[in-house]
Amino acid sequence: MSTSGLKRILLKVSGEALLGELDYGIDPKVSSRIAREVAAVVDAGVQIGIVIGGGNIFRGKGLAASGIDRITGDHMGMLATVMNALGLQDALERAGVTTRVMSAISVREVCEDYIRRRAIRHLEKERAVIFAAGTGNPFFTTDTAAALRAIEIGADLMIKATMVDGIYSADPKLNPDAVRYDQLGYDEVIERKLAVMDTNAIVLCRDQSMPIRIIDLNRAGDLDRLIRGEHVGTLVS
Repeated sequence: MSTSGLKRILLKVSGEALLGELDYGIDPKVSSRIAREVAAVVDAGVQIGIVIGGGNIFRGKGLAASGIDRITGDHMGMLATVMNALGLQDALERAGVTTRVMSAISVREVCEDYIRRRAIRHLEKERAVIFAAGTGNPFFTTDTAAALRAIEIGADLMIKATMVDGIYSADPKLNPDAVRYDQLGYDEVIERKLAVMDTNAIVLCRDQSMPIRIIDLNRAGDLDRLIRGEHVGTLVS
């Protein structure tokens, strides 16, 4: 059971995290491990929504840099998140978690349209809900989509799963003297340009008082430990 007081969370997972040891696409070992972590959350009685990126397939901003129209590139990126969501749904259901994919753009043959009230109903029925296609609009990152969905579904906490165990004063992979923070304010993250999330997402969470926890996706059990009340990663509030 959860001892953290959390009843509903929003987990943001980057598309790149699904790469694992691959150069492109989804590593089944990674999606299966994420599914086991999510299953533990559901078993603890916590409702979970998930926003997933598409950077392992297409990233709109990157496509624009190569010459593709930015709006077209962003639409391609949204479709990439739908592909990732379906892949993660398969892994979750193999792990015994009933899952629904809801897309901000209509792809009704493969998933549901995003409707806030329906999403909340799925969560109340102890189904994991994967929110795909970002906000459905170009120029907005999946970080912003995660912040928006967390607020819309009334999550107690937004969790961003990254490749490091919190927020550091500098990139710890490049600077061994980088300091890890246990807790920061929203404005501190923005003013120090810590680049842990898109600034729009930080501002949205700040304005709506949505706390953010940054954890390491690669540390097995961190999500479960967080749900059980342990201090994990960095809190932004």
